[in-house]
Amino acid sequence: MSKRTIVVAYSLNKVIGNDNKLLWKQSADLKRFKEITQGNTVIMGRKTFESIGKPLPNRRNIVISTNFQHDGVETMSLDEAKNLQEDLFIIGGGQIYKELLNDSHEILATLIHDKFEGDTSFPEIDDKWMLVEGKYHRSDDKNQFGYSFLRYVNRFT
Repeated sequence: MSKRTIVVAYSLNKVIGNDNKLLWKQSADLKRFKEITQGNTVIMGRKTFESIGKPLPNRRNIVISTNFQHDGVETMSLDEAKNLQEDLFIIGGGQIYKELLNDSHEILATLIHDKFEGDTSFPEIDDKWMLVEGKYHRSDDKNQFGYSFLRYVNRFT
């Protein structure tokens, strides 16, 4: 069976963005995101794609939408994406995370150790998810905020 992995960065209060933009730029998080997703299939919502502005290089880019087209991107419905038989990396946004959270096997999260105001949040992680890895990092000249890399696994998949 294929594996579904959520890749996300969120703040202490679970905010992931505002006005279709990220609220922080953490070099370590961007590097980790690239390492995790490169050479793989990424799934995102239309708004997330529009915030990125172009297909992510060296990845199969799938946008969940009913009427969206862009060169270098495949468009499909949520049901079509759920039926794909390959490893998938779900990269946002809020609604896509909410829709695919229960069908996912793993969450690779970057927790930004600060609170932000925003209009998009990551859904609550309930007790079906078990934290199996966590590593704290202090802020530095390339990372404005302290952060933790977290890995959760779904106890039931």
